[in-house]
Amino acid sequence: MKLKSLIIDDNSFIIDLLTDQLQQFHKEVEIIGIAKSGREGLEKIKQTKPDLIFLDVEMEDMTGFDMLNLVGEITFKTIFITSHSHYAIKAIRFNALDYLLKPIDEKELGQAIRRHTLSPAIQSNRTKVQHALINLRTKNIEDQTLILQTQNGSLELVLKQIVKIESDRNYSYIHLSNQTKELSSKTLGYFEDILSDKGFYRCHRSILVNKLHIDSIQNKDTFLLKDSSTIQISRRKKNEAKNWFLDNEIG
Repeated sequence: MKLKSLIIDDNSFIIDLLTDQLQQFHKEVEIIGIAKSGREGLEKIKQTKPDLIFLDVEMEDMTGFDMLNLVGEITFKTIFITSHSHYAIKAIRFNALDYLLKPIDEKELGQAIRRHTLSPAIQSNRTKVQHALINLRTKNIEDQTLILQTQNGSLELVLKQIVKIESDRNYSYIHLSNQTKELSSKTLGYFEDILSDKGFYRCHRSILVNKLHIDSIQNKDTFLLKDSSTIQISRRKKNEAKNWFLDNEIG
């Protein structure tokens, strides 16, 4: 059975490129409609009831997330399409969403399609999209949920539960407020990139700390946490760490 797909993008070049790649190399995907705006996309979704949509993150009339907010019940899988927009990519990674970078690479397109054809159930993809929409509506950053893809499925962690993230070579340990920890295959640099504007700070090459769990700064080189543990601040970051800590605004 073919995967009924809808392309929603306001860039005609990207639409033509994606259409050509799908028709040439991915016969298992049937393009049942094309929309060049969020509004048109909403109508096409109602009319065609796709299995999968390729969705531009930043369209002229609305973002892809805005459009999904207006859909109501999401009954399809979503692969986001984005340019090298740092903001968009951070939001996508924070929610463990599937995406392709413009201009679309055929190999990456093939990998994305295989992920969806090998996993017929839409529940996981749909749940992650729904979490992303909830996160975007959540005003208090500490109440947002970080989504991580693991071998056993999705790991969901509310930001205020995370005390610190510690590097272990190419892996990271996420230390939680209930005294447990989770292992992630993501590097500390990955977490720094998506969490630095959400109250987290890399005070040492191997530690990313959540401001919510810091009680005070001692002798300019140590964070005292609310659980009475301490985190050393690297020498070169002493002044920067102090300024960051004294800045009460997160984000």
